[in-house]
Amino acid sequence: MNSSLTRRVTQYSPVLAVICPGLPTALRDDPGGNVLCFALLKSNLRIWDLTALTDLSVQIGRLALSNPIMVASGTFGYAREMARLVDCSRLGGILPKTITAQPRVGNAPWRTVETSAGLLNSIGLDNDGIDAFMEHHLPYLASIGTSIVVSIAGRTEEEFVQLAQRVGQTGQIAAVELNVSCPNVSGGVDFGTDPDACHRLVAATRAGCDVPILAKLTPNVTRIADVACAAAEGGADGVCLINTVLGMAVDWRRRRPMLGNVMGGLSGPAIKPVALRCVQQVRAVTNVPIIGIGGIATIDDVMEFLVTGATAVQIGTANYYDPQVSTRLIDELPAALQELGAASVAEIVGTLDSTRRVDE
Repeated sequence: MNSSLTRRVTQYSPVLAVICPGLPTALRDDPGGNVLCFALLKSNLRIWDLTALTDLSVQIGRLALSNPIMVASGTFGYAREMARLVDCSRLGGILPKTITAQPRVGNAPWRTVETSAGLLNSIGLDNDGIDAFMEHHLPYLASIGTSIVVSIAGRTEEEFVQLAQRVGQTGQIAAVELNVSCPNVSGGVDFGTDPDACHRLVAATRAGCDVPILAKLTPNVTRIADVACAAAEGGADGVCLINTVLGMAVDWRRRRPMLGNVMGGLSGPAIKPVALRCVQQVRAVTNVPIIGIGGIATIDDVMEFLVTGATAVQIGTANYYDPQVSTRLIDELPAALQELGAASVAEIVGTLDSTRRVDE
């Protein structure tokens, strides 16, 4: 078989095995007939849409998603705002903006500042509160037809548990995401920076709620892997890496900070290397499923997170300037998987060989 044909047979072997079991081997073993067989095969492939034969589904603990492309909390509103631009039912999962026990007006302006490679925000968890969410937003979200993961933030462990119980008992959501980057004001402890506090919070929420639990972790710690391990030991179905990186912007002419809250969270392309580092560090010490977040806007970004160890990804800042980015990435994913000779997302998760250089 000529080398070009060999490469193509190797590339499509996982898919060929589905269409015609034994055909990849037959093509290699029959040099005289392989050209004709492959010509017929190419014709069949045009009929059999290759994308339909690629398994995009992923499993994150008890949470099953139709594909690994999700939208991050705080960047997609309550989904209703994006419905005229995006077919939301195609998304692997939707995370509406974080909800709290009481309505919050958020921080003083300015709340957002563009940077050269990202966005600083200091929204302050502006949201309608749990009562309004349950009455006005959840029914619409549940009607979309995809996995709804509700992000919650409490001031105390007890408040987290109560919020999780309220949304979990509706039967309308797929999972709860604990926004553990929020300060525990009652004890002065940040759940996301203290492994013991994170463990207790996840364990308490898991005990009080039947739906899958995800913990969204902050990168603003010395060892994020310690916090991730604590979340996993507490019963988290997965961890979401990463939340924003603490930063600030300054107007030197006026000698003032540009954000009303002085500091904010940096997101976008600038933090992707940090997020990838965190995914790799967590993957190295625990098998808890990871959802990668941080600067994802292209199919290359998605694939980098998957091979590094993420089972799924969340798209955040890119939603602001390209609302259809998530559905485009879903469309592009099958071809990227086939480029690696993979017929499913699961085949490539965590396959990074960190012992080798790119040029080897």
